Amino acid sequence: MKYSLWITAVPIWDFPFTRSLCDGILTCHWHHARFDVKSGGTLDPWADDVSTYRTEIRDGEIWVEPVPRQIRGVETHRMRLKEGLEQNIGLVIAKAVVALMEAGEAPEAIARIGVEFGTRHRAGGWRSGLTILTAMLNILPRLDHRGQILALYQGLVHVARESAGMGTRFLLEPLPGKETDFARLARWYRQSVEVRDIRGAERVLLTAIEAGADEQRLADMMMAAVTDHFYMDTGHALDFHNKAFEILERIGPEHRPQVLTSLLPQLSGAQRSEELHNWQSPVDLVTPLLEAFDRLKGISFGEEENGMDEGALLELMLGEDPARTVQEMTDALEKGMSPVRLARLVALAAAKRIEGFHVQNDFSDWITVLHTFTHAHAVHQSLDRSFSVELLRGVYHGAMSVYLDRFLNIPRAKRPKGDPEAKDRPQNPNELLTLLDRQQQVAAAAQWVATYLDRGGEKKSLFNVLGHALLREDAEFHSFQMVEAAFSEHDCWAKEDSPLAREAQRTLLLAATRYLAAHAPTSRDLPHTARIAWRLHRGEKLFEEENR
Repeated sequence: MKYSLWITAVPIWDFPFTRSLCDGILTCHWHHARFDVKSGGTLDPWADDVSTYRTEIRDGEIWVEPVPRQIRGVETHRMRLKEGLEQNIGLVIAKAVVALMEAGEAPEAIARIGVEFGTRHRAGGWRSGLTILTAMLNILPRLDHRGQILALYQGLVHVARESAGMGTRFLLEPLPGKETDFARLARWYRQSVEVRDIRGAERVLLTAIEAGADEQRLADMMMAAVTDHFYMDTGHALDFHNKAFEILERIGPEHRPQVLTSLLPQLSGAQRSEELHNWQSPVDLVTPLLEAFDRLKGISFGEEENGMDEGALLELMLGEDPARTVQEMTDALEKGMSPVRLARLVALAAAKRIEGFHVQNDFSDWITVLHTFTHAHAVHQSLDRSFSVELLRGVYHGAMSVYLDRFLNIPRAKRPKGDPEAKDRPQNPNELLTLLDRQQQVAAAAQWVATYLDRGGEKKSLFNVLGHALLREDAEFHSFQMVEAAFSEHDCWAKEDSPLAREAQRTLLLAATRYLAAHAPTSRDLPHTARIAWRLHRGEKLFEEENR
């Protein structure tokens, strides 16, 4: 019996494999990936190392042990995910996500790797990539298994892309000593943000974290600095803050220093809307808001609906009289309306702007109404997590943005009629995906969803197909925001049974559908990469047609 002196690589190939061996390097001619024939290690970082197997020569016959020398466990796939993020290689990220999900790794653990990377390796701090990742983690319960893989992959790819070549963030040290006067720290923090002293704000924030400030104190301090100014950065500032606190709830408070300080770089140049012409002329929105904020200081806030005519207040928000809107909102709070409830109504009003957005407007104005909705949603979620009078100002900022968007509903898009006479004849949800394979299907897609709902279609399936309508595209940032915010707001209204609640749920689904239809189809390169990773994991031959 004669033994070989090395371990021979015996990979299973998913492409027709024409190969050559030269000087110990095995080269695949399909994509020119190169491998060390002894170890199976690749010289090309976008390819994976291949398994190697012990080989023996017995009486002129080659025997190969069927158990690979390297057993690839979860830790190996975690490392590959980190490498994919560092090198911004989509296929490596996709393969790692598939392998981790199939191995039973918790989605939060996968997302944590992306958050740790994105908050360290982008000097400009938190932006769209980490927001997408958080939003996709939020909608996972709405998706089937393959959709969940796509959602995490899309979020992680956007983190990698946004961080590529953007430098590393190094945190400052907290202030020396043991400052535990949190009220004073909050004042220092707001003063630093006010004058755009971001490094000073970082030291104060880190000091508060080290001193043991809980989530509510940190949120109140940071949100107050944002709402000290109106609709900051077209709503992005507050939305990013909300998402940062959402992800901390999922990955753990030990990540507070890196996550929360990543929000600060954006504030150095953030736009403050009270300084803009359209907030002061031809209608002055600033003065009535400042007067209302003074009134808020004397209100004892309630926690119930208190029998208010919410439908009338909603119509007022969508009307032409911003001063009266501000007055009635404050009156409602004085009469006992819950601030969270008021915030939810503003988010619904913003969704109605999207539902009624006419396609004759400039295409870029889809983002205008989207910004108002996602800001209003972020205020609603943030207030539900932690109430403060300072944060309540954001509800008013959102309502005024709804007012400013009114021209984008002139004329108002026709609401789909649906099929109110038909029951128990549900459509196949996949019909919507077929419809969205064509451009300019905004009205047709809304009509399809309205009919689906009228015919008693299962919402669970509709949420899943809307998720796939997003995830099968090379979607832009705002589409991810739209879907996640619409799903979340829908769930809030679904907890009650009233005409307004039923109307709100329908509005939110139609708004999400119209936005997705307006932005589809795309080239779909990203989901194609994910599909390759999925098929590789399943051992399918990529050069053959996929069995869907």
